[in-house]
Amino acid sequence: MIEGLAAMLIVLLARLATGVRAEWRGTGPERRRRIYFANHVSNGDFVLLWAVLPPAIRQTTRPVAAADYWLSSPVRRFIAERVFRAVLISRSPRPDEPHPVEMMADALAGGASLILFPEGTRNTGEARLLPFKSGIFRLVSKLPEVECVPVWIDNLNRVLPKGEVVPVPLLCTVTFGEPLTLGEGEEKEAFLARARAALMAAAPDGGDRDGEADGNGA
Repeated sequence: MIEGLAAMLIVLLARLATGVRAEWRGTGPERRRRIYFANHVSNGDFVLLWAVLPPAIRQTTRPVAAADYWLSSPVRRFIAERVFRAVLISRSPRPDEPHPVEMMADALAGGASLILFPEGTRNTGEARLLPFKSGIFRLVSKLPEVECVPVWIDNLNRVLPKGEVVPVPLLCTVTFGEPLTLGEGEEKEAFLARARAALMAAAPDGGDRDGEADGNGA
């Protein structure tokens, strides 16, 4: 099938361009429903994370991506819908459109895992992480049994700087940290702070270069 060939090509190109290696530090690759939540510094983030997953897990893992970007051309639409089977959400949904959290919850309820970025937008500043938006908390509130796995993507912003289309050949790592689940009665602020700390801990230096106060998004 053309979708399968396209997926193989994307994985091959991602690996050749970045020399990426996966580091499963806090957990192992398991065929179970999960939310892989990662830092966001490049348009290629979810591609790289998706590419390093073992094939059997990759087949059931769906990135959450912006509909306006991925539906802007026939090629992007094909890749998003047929290759990645992405959950395409509107960044400004109309009242008659499905809510993004409901769309993600439906995908999880159907047996898929998800890749998402709780910062909500690309981080182009000096801070290691932007404050987390509330979407991940609202999602796990609907399915508290689903495991959330922090994933730190390192070096990709240098491989593919903003505005560039030709990658710079540098090595990248994708580090999978220790999973967490929503605690019974845990409030939004506490969960977001705990998830943010878990993602920082998954960084190669354990977040030692952060030097900023933790913060949460609304």
